Amino acid sequence: MSNLSHIDKKNRPTMVDVSAKKPTVRQAHARAIVEFPAAVANRFAGGDIDTAKGPVFATAIIAGVMAAKRTHELIPFCHPLALDNCKISIELNQESQAVIDCRCKVHHRTGVEMEALTGASIAALTVYDMCKALSHEIVVRDTRLISKSGGKKDFHRDRE
Repeated sequence: MSNLSHIDKKNRPTMVDVSAKKPTVRQAHARAIVEFPAAVANRFAGGDIDTAKGPVFATAIIAGVMAAKRTHELIPFCHPLALDNCKISIELNQESQAVIDCRCKVHHRTGVEMEALTGASIAALTVYDMCKALSHEIVVRDTRLISKSGGKKDFHRDRE
């Protein structure tokens, strides 16, 4: 028998039945990193840059929130959730990287880590899309869950 929650006793894919779970406040924080060559990173001197497609970070924030809200349409066994909150922040660090943090919150029977991961991922891909005309040396990396709380088991990644 599998320990995977989305596999039944006959080893077939299945959605998890959360109907017996008690609704609680669930929160998750995910992060993705976009690494730029120096020539591209230098263009973000004022905190964002305008491209022919618009302001990069502002557009990526909108795309990430939109994606988090539609996670259940992208990942087959995710439950549809009416998010109570989704916040995305994007900051440039000293290594010419955009650090994208997505924090989601819901009062529900299931967690929001997939929503946070989806939001961070799509925001990172949007940054890539909007900057690819400047360089194809941009790298999206290290998408990961930083923390989650409110469910059966909390998780907090050790500080890096």
